[in-house]
Amino acid sequence: MAAKERNERRPAKPGQGAEQPGRVIGSAVSVAINRGFVVGREVLVGSIPGIVVGYNIASFGQFVGSAYPLVVRTALGVTKCGMDEVSLA
Repeated sequence: MAAKERNERRPAKPGQGAEQPGRVIGSAVSVAINRGFVVGREVLVGSIPGIVVGYNIASFGQFVGSAYPLVVRTALGVTKCGMDEVSLA
């Protein structure tokens, strides 16, 4: 049996290469918390009242946590929001 040819390329270790998505999302959530958007806080999404119910930690998809860190419940349903879309009530 012949030995398999080895490819010398190895996957990058954590901390190498591009910035890790978790760190970017974590910093976006931290900014939101520091600005007063904590769980249970009443907010306005545009002119619609809502309550912060959590934080978006998604690292893939259309609504990633780095751009939309807040999860807000309104009378219209639950939505993921960016910091520019909400204000404190």
